[in-house]
Amino acid sequence: MLDLTTDTGGIISPNPFWLASAPPTNSGGQIERAFDAGWGGAVWKTLGTPIQNVSSRFGANKLYGNVEPLGFNNIELITDRPLETNFREIYEVKKKYPKNAVIVSLMVETKEEWREIIKRSIDAGADGLELNFGCPHGMCERGMGSAVGQEPAVNERITGWVKEYSTIPVLVKLTPNVSNILPHGMAAQRGGADGVSLINTIKSIIGVDIDRYVLEPRVAGLSTNGGYCGPAVKPIALFMTGELGRHPDFRIPISGIGGISTWRDAVEFLLLGASSVQVCTAVMLHGYRIVEDMIEGLETYMRTHQFERVDQMVGRALPSFSEWGNLDLNYDTVAKIDANSCIGCNRCVVACQDGAHQCITVGVDVKAPLVDESECVGCNLCQIVCPVPDCITMVPVENSLPPASWNDHVNHGAELRMKKGVH
Repeated sequence: MLDLTTDTGGIISPNPFWLASAPPTNSGGQIERAFDAGWGGAVWKTLGTPIQNVSSRFGANKLYGNVEPLGFNNIELITDRPLETNFREIYEVKKKYPKNAVIVSLMVETKEEWREIIKRSIDAGADGLELNFGCPHGMCERGMGSAVGQEPAVNERITGWVKEYSTIPVLVKLTPNVSNILPHGMAAQRGGADGVSLINTIKSIIGVDIDRYVLEPRVAGLSTNGGYCGPAVKPIALFMTGELGRHPDFRIPISGIGGISTWRDAVEFLLLGASSVQVCTAVMLHGYRIVEDMIEGLETYMRTHQFERVDQMVGRALPSFSEWGNLDLNYDTVAKIDANSCIGCNRCVVACQDGAHQCITVGVDVKAPLVDESECVGCNLCQIVCPVPDCITMVPVENSLPPASWNDHVNHGAELRMKKGVH
């Protein structure tokens, strides 16, 4: 039997799929419907001194007119509902769903405010707290959100305050708006955090109305930078998750966030060290029921790869995350085009000629383009632009040289292969 139960810093949930702190977790009624759909946990929309939000507040990046946004942007802030209402609903949800994880996101300023709101969260039945040190707009101008997350010393100090008052697990939500995530994760660990969650949204401008000359989304002729999320941020989130996950001195759990839309996305985060994952944008676009496919997909993956428990997956890909200087420079691949499945669109030809290494040309009296393997550097561009699945594959080429990295070459004089004058 498969066990999907997860433990993230002492927060137990029946599966690794949590709703991130955002509009989908704005009320008890929403979270109850989410738990009925199958979500294992939910991080309540951030509590603090209630804010008057603006209208409008969302924007989207739709690549080449696609219906599905590549990225999503918001200028919404924390809860605009009374704290009394939120805490009453937290109590009611936890009483009705005792096995699901209810985590309360918090953002306040002073030590006394932290003490008070932590006590109220615990009294309401929260399973854990998430400290919002990542909001990149509105709150950071008031000395909260990413203004805290970008200063390791402040991060560590406030985390220490919270741990002083909290009797339940504490996660620190980290901002990606930094040059290096490691000092910030380590600061949370030094402050006593039971885990971290990352990433929060990325500071951004989603677009400009080129007829009105105003940034989007518009608020009475003005706008501001917002927080970027959705599928476009997943590579950044995976990098930062893996960067913390592989560091030998970082020893606390990770809840992964950023562009997770499918079970495959979730598995990638788990393999890079996350023990749970949080989802927002995909739910906003498609509703709570997407978790059904996520659970089914995860279970199928676990059976296929003979995992019995989710924790057996966590971090399995981290040993492959290395530095560029350790990569094998004698490893060689070339493109192979399947003439039977090729539709003759020649997109690979254009891409290779204009954007790569000019090794693919239009075939004479044949449908499929031709690859000059002596000039192919195995860059993968042709495979990326090909519209036919598996039509182009990158095939390893054997050579007589043993594996050798740049570091080996510099330090030990290892022999490196030469191709097109580049090594």
